[in-house]
Amino acid sequence: MSLLLQRAFRLPRRVKSALLLMADVMLLSTSLVLALVLKQDSLSPLTSNQPINLLMVSVPPSLLIFRQLGFYRALIRFIGQRALLTMALGVLLSTLVLWIVAGLLDFPLTASTLVIYAMLALLGAGGMRFMLRSLYRRDTLRPRARVMIYGAGAAGAQLVNSLRQGSEFLPVAYLDDWRGMHGTIVEGLKVYAPAGLDRLVNELAVDRILLAMPSVPRTRRREILASLQPLCIPVQTVPAIEDMVNGGAQINEIRDVAVEDLLGRETVESHRELLAANVQDKVVMVTGAGGSIGSELCRQILRQRPEALLLLELNEFSLYAVDNELQAIAAAEGLGSVQIKPLLGSVQHRQRLEAVMAGFGVQTVYHAAAYKHVPMVEYNVAEGVRNNVFGTLETARAAVAAGVETFVLVSTDKAVRPTNVMGTTKRLAELICQAYAGRQRTTRFCMVRFGNVLGSSGSVIPRFKQQIATGGPVTVTHPEMTRFFMTIPEAAELVLQAGAMGRGGDVFVLDMGEPVRIDELARDMIRLSGLEVRSASNPNGDIEIVYSGLRPGEKLFEEVLVGADARPTVHPRILTEQEPHWAWEALEAYLERLMGAVERNAMDEIRGLLAEAPTAYRPDSPIVDLQWLNRSAPTEHPPVPAGNEVVPRPVSMSQSAFAPRITEPPTASEVTDEAAKGRMVRLATR
Repeated sequence: MSLLLQRAFRLPRRVKSALLLMADVMLLSTSLVLALVLKQDSLSPLTSNQPINLLMVSVPPSLLIFRQLGFYRALIRFIGQRALLTMALGVLLSTLVLWIVAGLLDFPLTASTLVIYAMLALLGAGGMRFMLRSLYRRDTLRPRARVMIYGAGAAGAQLVNSLRQGSEFLPVAYLDDWRGMHGTIVEGLKVYAPAGLDRLVNELAVDRILLAMPSVPRTRRREILASLQPLCIPVQTVPAIEDMVNGGAQINEIRDVAVEDLLGRETVESHRELLAANVQDKVVMVTGAGGSIGSELCRQILRQRPEALLLLELNEFSLYAVDNELQAIAAAEGLGSVQIKPLLGSVQHRQRLEAVMAGFGVQTVYHAAAYKHVPMVEYNVAEGVRNNVFGTLETARAAVAAGVETFVLVSTDKAVRPTNVMGTTKRLAELICQAYAGRQRTTRFCMVRFGNVLGSSGSVIPRFKQQIATGGPVTVTHPEMTRFFMTIPEAAELVLQAGAMGRGGDVFVLDMGEPVRIDELARDMIRLSGLEVRSASNPNGDIEIVYSGLRPGEKLFEEVLVGADARPTVHPRILTEQEPHWAWEALEAYLERLMGAVERNAMDEIRGLLAEAPTAYRPDSPIVDLQWLNRSAPTEHPPVPAGNEVVPRPVSMSQSAFAPRITEPPTASEVTDEAAKGRMVRLATR
């Protein structure tokens, strides 16, 4: 039977229309005869020729009406309530035609007979079509997943209607938190309370749960997701309300649960005047434009309508990709007046930078170019220092020489009491901007510091998703590791707003919310994929979590503030902090020595110099630079200064005024993490 139905549904369109036409002829004829029989309570109409004459005259006009109303153009699998109204109109007009024809043929038809005919015709023609739609959905090409909709509001009802027209999901019930909805019927489905959900999932054989609450706050979504995790069935969601309002998504676009929902971090309304202050009608340049943050900065800058947007990127393919994307956005959103200039170049080449900035009249620079992967910089120390420190230095010099108005450095939380070279180089980049802010008045320098962004290159989130999709194991460095997270769009938006607040030398810190344990995040992602974590207590689970250990330079936890004197700003998610720094004269001499060590690839000397600056650098692993380890004649490493202990060297009187202000790192008694305590004890005994 199923095979016959599938073959019938695949017949050519004109054949199916002809079959429907023949079925309507039979249904209209049967409806009239039955109406006469029921009215007269006798079979005598079946023996008379008058009903046949009446049918021969009235049915063709009725079919013509049906055709004009689109009865034979509509796709059966998509008919709904609107189609039912059209059918009612068609049957009403058919009844009117029948009444007129009966009068012309002098055939007596009472009003009650016409009413019975109309009811039978509507039931026959409409019922046949809805029955065919039901059969189509039941016997479609593959079995459909049985889904429960969490949320019986307007979005849930709309989602059910959309899913019923497809062939992938079969809605079986609703869940809703509001007591007033419990036990009611919405779109033919019963609404249940979340209590006893595990039993309900088994009774209804639910394959997955779909969240249909696009406008609910993220904190509430996080609570709901936490309550669904023990079920170990897949949980998916509809797009957020802002995506649907902007036309970027539709209600039936089922998506995996976003990691932002797991974090429960609410968005904050932007200050539009801050977003546009350094961008609108200005010439703006973004270094590292092809990176995660750089490309998002470009998207948001473009929407603020600058006069020109300059994309500086060293990687040719990344530059090509971001340029194509921005050109498409400009065309789609009516931003064709914005000049988009893709420029290949390195931030280490001051001549190129200065020529570009002066030639195009750049007014604002967002410096996002950096090597940011902690292990990669540990393996390639000299290049990390050269790019992150001296690339920032050359970009800052070029900006001052070209008369740039505003220079915004995109920094990182890893610059706070760093244990790795990458974080130390970013703190040195901050020191350069702080020193230049006090040295001249042409360019206003400020820095914006924040933690990890979701979905960036190197982020754990895409890696976890890939590992779960391939059956695991999921690799986590340490069960106690925590990180701060925010979305890339939110980070870029806050960078633009913070940059507009700077007065010169400001360090802005973004409020990252609560730190997230990476181990718990991995477990949440596994459970919400409908899988179980395999462990000693659950050997039959699906995905195992493996702890790979801390990589060189990694910390168990990150910080975003050096001290405790952070002050609020006009934006609730942006803080500002005064931090110790060197004046330019002291920093210049230091950078000359650091460059010499970099050119000689003297890792031991580089490490000592990094610890000398006011960065609170505390390396917790030996040097792992690959070129250094590959030396033909390795030598003993000299002792490494702990914290900010200054390597003895001659200091002139002119430099003594610029000695670094030392910020003491936390003592072992102030650190709660046991692994971090052990690391500090080892360092203290060196």
